[in-house]
Amino acid sequence: MSTENGTVRLSEAELGGALGERATLVQFSTAFCQPCRATRRVLAEVAGMVDGVAHIEVDAEERLELVRRLEILRTPTVLVLDAGGRVVRRAAGMPRKADVIAALGWAV
Repeated sequence: MSTENGTVRLSEAELGGALGERATLVQFSTAFCQPCRATRRVLAEVAGMVDGVAHIEVDAEERLELVRRLEILRTPTVLVLDAGGRVVRRAAGMPRKADVIAALGWAV
């Protein structure tokens, strides 16, 4: 994870998955989180609808160091990354599909 001008940039190695060509939806989840399941469906659906967008789910319990560095306080938390891995939007709780699509506008 690098920080430049207060902007956080994440790599594929840190996230454990390939970044999207245009944007990446990163979801921090835990095994027993009910809203995480619904969030997974929403993000996968949006990633399937929008060319060049990837969805990566990170198990917060397995990646505690990354969770602490990013100050993830609850699950689900969703980060929207641009093509270079820069965090452009962040939201906690279960997002609505329309909100996810709107947030992608900041990344692409």
